[in-house]
Amino acid sequence: MTDQLYTAKQSELEELDKRHYLHPTTIPKAHAEQGPKLTFSEGEGIYVRDLNGETYIDGLSMLWNVNLGHGQQELAEVAKEQMTKLAFSSSFAGYSNEPAVRLAEKLAALAPGDLNSVFYTSGGSESNDTAFKLSRFYWSLKGKPEKKKIISIKNGYHGVTIAAQTATAIPLFHDFAGSNISDVFHANPHLVNCERGDKSDPHYEGSIRHIVEKEGADTIAAVILEPVQGSGGVHVPPEGYLEAVRELCNEYGILMIADEVICGFGRTGKMFGVQNWGVVPDLMSVAKGISSGYSQLGAVLIKETIRDVLVQYDQVLAHGFTYSGHPTACAVAMKNIEIIERDQIVANTKNMEFELQAGFEFLKDKHPTVTKTRAAGLLAGIELYADRDRGLPFHPSVLPSAEVVEECFSRKLILRALSSNVGRNIVAIAPPLIINKQQIEDIITILDDSISVFEKKFC
Repeated sequence: MTDQLYTAKQSELEELDKRHYLHPTTIPKAHAEQGPKLTFSEGEGIYVRDLNGETYIDGLSMLWNVNLGHGQQELAEVAKEQMTKLAFSSSFAGYSNEPAVRLAEKLAALAPGDLNSVFYTSGGSESNDTAFKLSRFYWSLKGKPEKKKIISIKNGYHGVTIAAQTATAIPLFHDFAGSNISDVFHANPHLVNCERGDKSDPHYEGSIRHIVEKEGADTIAAVILEPVQGSGGVHVPPEGYLEAVRELCNEYGILMIADEVICGFGRTGKMFGVQNWGVVPDLMSVAKGISSGYSQLGAVLIKETIRDVLVQYDQVLAHGFTYSGHPTACAVAMKNIEIIERDQIVANTKNMEFELQAGFEFLKDKHPTVTKTRAAGLLAGIELYADRDRGLPFHPSVLPSAEVVEECFSRKLILRALSSNVGRNIVAIAPPLIINKQQIEDIITILDDSISVFEKKFC
């Protein structure tokens, strides 16, 4: 296609986009005026291209989900094969299909502990909503219907369906449209001593344990948390935190839900994030990396003891989605997991974490604004401060991460700016798990150049 035709096609699509396409997590007014920032046309590995043939590094795996990279032919082929054979079938009223059954068996084998049963959804928000419902339903069947409250932790992101968005403790999302359910509480995050029972800790009030004691354990159904927080700032928990929450839940008879939507399927250098700390939750929500984004699929993995209670229910389980157990999505997920295991993707993720951490050390040595770098596998972030030694952020009028991410974008690297309690100062990095050492170095080089430009403007 000639440059002239590319330009004409791009202009046409931009106008149609502005007129007809209301985008998620986008500023509507700006989009209606300016149109799409980029229109993707194809991808290969860690790279994507736009309609003009410009190539970008996908430094965030699009939405933390394209774990095996773009243009993975084996996934496309298995989708075509399954679509030709049986594209869709219902899972309602006891109907089943082979890919859904085989995937359930595989997930049970992969999951830690006795998470041996699977409820399928279409994505992460649905998975977390399902986990809440199953928690409440479980306690009701156990003769404790008053156990219905959910505790999440601040900076956690759990989705945008009404219940999941209520649990999401990021104000922008939590407050949207006033769409909140009752009986959801937000605890202060990562307070190891408090969750172990140290009431002398000055931060005890607002901890998970404090909320449990205040509300009464006999009213709490579950605690939900991400092993490593994603959209809330890429926060890696301190050592002992997940273990302390697990012990607290055991102590009070509360279910622990691990939101592995981002962390699952190799992202943190383990197949599942909780495995970094040897913790087994009662329910585990997954999505995103289960299919590397090649098909819409999510699931809740359920502990054997909970499943044994649920299957005694002799009426209709009044929950489910049209695409629960979608055969094509399940076939893609099976192939996705096969490739992850065959090509040792989890090991590569851990190796590339070391390369990324080395790059972060270089950035900290060179740039006085760079601090608080962290990575769990290829789920990583850096922060930018005006005076990192004294912990002083930039003036609120300056948006450090947005500035740096925009500079990276101009250099053909896609990253994401996130906010913290001191402003918009976190840069998130989460490339596809197939990335190699040279490509990590390319990302660091672009970050280096972009931070240099930012510092010249604002320091």
